[in-house]
Amino acid sequence: MSYQVLQEFYVQAVRKSPQSTNAAEAEVRDLFAWDPVVVDASVIETAWRLQKQFSLSFWDALIVGAAKAAECPYLLTEDLSHGQDLDGVRVVSPFRVAPSDLDRPSE
Repeated sequence: MSYQVLQEFYVQAVRKSPQSTNAAEAEVRDLFAWDPVVVDASVIETAWRLQKQFSLSFWDALIVGAAKAAECPYLLTEDLSHGQDLDGVRVVSPFRVAPSDLDRPSE
């Protein structure tokens, strides 16, 4: 997860329920424990390459670039094509696959 994703989550949560600002802030603070990826020059360079290679929007490419930087094998999203392999990051719709159905990387 990147800080971009946290920002998008917060904006959507507050937009849908303006009275829940405190709850949205608390949720984002809890997610800080996941050590979000900082969008830096390397992530942006990767995003530009992915944008061109896969015809993604820049914002989607930036999310995929952050997932690559974090070495995530999966990207949970409903905004991209389920099952698509984006340079080693597999797109998974959280509404189509249960977490238990995903292959776990060996540790």
